[in-house]
Order: sequence, then structure tokens, then C-alpha cells
Amino acid sequence: MDAGTVIRLLLLVFAIAACAAQQIAFDLASEEIIEQRVRSFTTKNATREPALKKLFEDAGCAGDSLVEQPVKGSRHPNLICTRQGDRESTIVVGAHFDLIEAGSGVVDNWSGASLLASLYQGLAKSPRVHTFVFVGFTDEEKGLVGSKAFVKQLGDDASRVKAMINMDTLGLSETKVWVSHSDPELVKWIGVAAGTMKLPVGAVNVDKIGSSDSESFRERRIPAMTIHSLTQDTLSILHSPRDKFEALHLDEYYRSYQLILGFLAILDQKLD
Repeated sequence: MDAGTVIRLLLLVFAIAACAAQQIAFDLASEEIIEQRVRSFTTKNATREPALKKLFEDAGCAGDSLVEQPVKGSRHPNLICTRQGDRESTIVVGAHFDLIEAGSGVVDNWSGASLLASLYQGLAKSPRVHTFVFVGFTDEEKGLVGSKAFVKQLGDDASRVKAMINMDTLGLSETKVWVSHSDPELVKWIGVAAGTMKLPVGAVNVDKIGSSDSESFRERRIPAMTIHSLTQDTLSILHSPRDKFEALHLDEYYRSYQLILGFLAILDQKLD
């Protein structure tokens, strides 16, 4: 083991210890609530955004905090829920809600979209350093249409975005990270979260499979990460009749939810 590797490992150990010692506050929803929300899927694109809007409202994000952002070229808007923090700097948490109607679109990507409201709820009660912006993106399947529009409308405010965490296709296995297309600091902190919470996380790169909404942010040099659950054995589920509720492993899906929530709470404390 070379000296550089030793130093990196020591820094990771110190970071884990620091997070364990520091109070990282968040509120976990029950497994029953997480299952109930992912079961709320609809199978038509026309009804997905309204279904997601209801989840946000039920979780307490409503009024001026919940905004439909028109997207040029799309019949459906992006849906944006904002949890104001002490700073104007933001952490964007996103997932697309549209589907390929060959299947039910539960895995790709109601599994990600339906977690947005639960993550908002989990972070809402405790003070936050950063402003969290939870976004349901439209028309990812048509070429990242919603996320490209969101980034374009940021304009000069793009510099305020300190991180973008994207969730796409969860619950087929334990939590995976697209490491080759993720910011190294974000990869480090999800490792810290996994170590602190004693939850599994792995690296599976999906460069040759397709794209996801984090890429729209990476093009603007915004630190980004995609969290997923794909493996070689589960690729054939995507965009097929096999994409249905029964494909989810609910225990692994709930552990992904726990890890992502803890990871976001740690990012709020650790990012500049």
C-alpha cells in the first residue's frame, strides 16, 4: 500500500469519526410509508407529475414552497419543492418521474421520484445550513429535457448549486453509485455516510447504458452524482414489461432511502 493510499484511508477514518461525533439530524419515515409512496405509481406519463405533487403536499411541501416550472418542448412541468436553509447556496436532489410506457415505470423511475417527498420530510424539521431543492424532472427519457431546462433557467445562480444528487432506478439491489461520472468529494461523503450508518454501498458504472439527469449539471461543472441500483443481471428490466412493483426488493430499497437521507444530512454540514 503506497503512502498516498494510506493518507486517503486515514482521512476517511477521521471523517467518519468526525461525523459520528457530530449530531447529524434527520427524521426517518417508516418502511410502511416508503412502501406506500412507491406503490402510488401511475402507469401513464400524463398522471405522473400530479401524483408526485400529491406526495409532496402530503409530506408538508405546499404553497409557495412547491412550484411547477414550465419546460419548453414538454407537455409536463418540472416539479420543484424548496426547503430554505440559512444560506442561499443550494443542494439539488432530483429524480425523473416520466416513464417508458412499455412497463409500469416503478423501478425507472418512480422508485427515485417517490423518495423526493420523503427526503424533504426527513430534512424539514431540523435547521439546515444549505437550501435544499427537490426536483421531479420531466421527460428524462426523451433526452434529459427537464433537467436541461432546469439548469438553463438557473442562469447565473448555477454558481450557488454546491451539489446535485440524482436518483434513478433504485430498489433492484443495494445502493450503487455511478462513480466514473460522479464528483469525487460526493463519492467520499456517501462512503462516510455508509460507514457511519453501517449501510451497504457499491460502485457500478453505467457509462455504456444511457444517460441520466446528473449529466445536465455536470455539463455546467456543477458537482453531481447519480445513485442507482443496477447490476448486469437487472439491466433487462429497464424499459420492459418487467419494470413493475414486484421487481423491487423493498428491504434494499428502504436501506437506499436511509442511506441517501443520512448522506444529504452529512452533505449539509460538510459542504462549503
